[in-house]
Amino acid sequence: MAEIGGESADRLRSFVDRIERLEDEKAALAADTREVYSEAKGVGFDIRALRQIVRLRKMDQAERREQEELLDLYKRVLGL
Repeated sequence: MAEIGGESADRLRSFVDRIERLEDEKAALAADTREVYSEAKGVGFDIRALRQIVRLRKMDQAERREQEELLDLYKRVLGL
């Protein structure tokens, strides 16, 4: 591997620092998210259903409709 020094080393350090900072922020956000789910559970909401709603809301309407139709088809085939 070629020697890395000067400006290249500074850029590499900058990238690593930024990635580490973002990973720390991601961990903090994950902890905050867990806390919100815990609060919701504490007042009686079903966490699995809540997670599913969040997942569905991330989808656009056409994708969500396609998923629901496919799920309905599978349920009918399996007699559910």
